[in-house]
Formats: sequence, structure tokens, C-alpha cells
Amino acid sequence: MPHSYLLLLPSLPVDYSKFYRPSALNSFQFIALTGLLMSAGAHLILHFFVSRPMPSGFNWLYVCWTGFYIIGTLINLFGKPDEPHHHH
Repeated sequence: MPHSYLLLLPSLPVDYSKFYRPSALNSFQFIALTGLLMSAGAHLILHFFVSRPMPSGFNWLYVCWTGFYIIGTLINLFGKPDEPHHHH
């Protein structure tokens, strides 16, 4: 019985627009995308206009922003959609 462990996972409909549609993103995803764009912009400016070498460790920003986006996506996909939002 191969892949019988897949039967244990609930069948969830996946709304793929939660990956890219701005109105469907949660705050984690929005912050991560903003960070990725700003880091890429700084990278391009430093490389092409300032002609400075990249500081050591700068590429780790991309890893951190990507991880932040993945965490936000998991929260967005598997969070409770009917849970009320608490704003204080």
C-alpha cells in the first residue's frame, strides 16, 4: 500500500491566489515581498551605480525574506479562515 500516509492528510482546496494577489496576502507575505524588492533594489544600485562590492552576508537577506514569505504563506493557507480578527 504505497502512499497510504497521504490518506491521513485532510483534503483542502488550495486558493493559489494567496501566493500572488495583493489583496489575498497576509502581513507576513506583504512584508517579505517588500523586503525582497527593497533588497533587490539596493543590490542593483550598489552593483551598477555605486560600483561597490556587496557587503558580506548581504545575500542572506534573500534567504530570510524568502523564509518569512514561506511562513506567511503557510499561515495564510492553513490558518482558520473563519477565525475573527482581533484589532485593538
